[in-house]
Amino acid sequence: MIQIGIVGCGVIGNRLAGAIADHDRYELAAACDLDADRAASLAADHGTDRTATTTDHASLVERDDLDAVYVGVPPLAHREVVADALAADKHVICEKPIAADAETGRELVALAEETDRVTAVNLPFRYTPGFVRLREAVAAGEIGEPRRVELRFRFPQWPREWQDVAWLESREQGGPLREVGTHFLFGVQELFGPIETVSADVGYSGPETYEDDVVGTFRADGVRGTIDLLCDHEGDEENSITVVGDEASLSLTEWYRLVRNRGREGEETLVDERGDTVRALLTEFAGAVDGDGGDLVSFAAATRVQEVLDAIHASEGDRVRPGAAAGGR
Repeated sequence: MIQIGIVGCGVIGNRLAGAIADHDRYELAAACDLDADRAASLAADHGTDRTATTTDHASLVERDDLDAVYVGVPPLAHREVVADALAADKHVICEKPIAADAETGRELVALAEETDRVTAVNLPFRYTPGFVRLREAVAAGEIGEPRRVELRFRFPQWPREWQDVAWLESREQGGPLREVGTHFLFGVQELFGPIETVSADVGYSGPETYEDDVVGTFRADGVRGTIDLLCDHEGDEENSITVVGDEASLSLTEWYRLVRNRGREGEETLVDERGDTVRALLTEFAGAVDGDGGDLVSFAAATRVQEVLDAIHASEGDRVRPGAAAGGR
């Protein structure tokens, strides 16, 4: 049984805690949040009578009965909590994005390489049935030669109504690109490898607040891509990735539904199930802890995504090579 502690008891922390409670390889040993009531509530809902609570992550990671830590705090706090957990010889699952910027992500990659502990980032497309089918179909040539990959995001309200945390509004660590775009840029990386160049025109909602209008292009393995994001408008929320080939196109919408379009032949839904991606992550992580491999998203892979986000924020309409960007403006 893997004894795991959760640092950060918000919406995603509770989602992880529910999956931990339902998984036969894990037991929730401790919960930490700066808000003591939130930690206590998570422990009461998903833990056991042995689950400890605290407002100090340092005391949690030092527990002798703990094997692993899930880090679900805001991005600016990732480095401190991950570093302390690794220093305490704990395995680590970190919430996406890996950090608020790629420089910090690279520091975390270096820390992970200095230890034999298992590390992973929670990027669910690795396990989402619709995305897995999309990746396999593109690789098998089912749409012919890939010609374009298109990312489209629409947020009538940002942060969304259920996201009642102020940091998501900040340019420093929040915004829809870090919170949602990370998933889809990781998807591009899964399909075509590292994104090589980025050019974007970025508008912001205020001097220190999130991007609300992005139109950009990128290239990965010779395939051109587009990114189109708009916030604070009338309409429905949309998130999609579409790969257009010379024979057909595939679109993943609503996070899980995969549709194939063959032009005059019409559309066909190939996958219409969400899958339990959190359980899949926990199962793969447990396998890695046991020494049996494990299909996990590495800190390095997540940092390559963050390099693209940094390049988008740094772009002035000129092409920027991910990894060379100095950071957000």
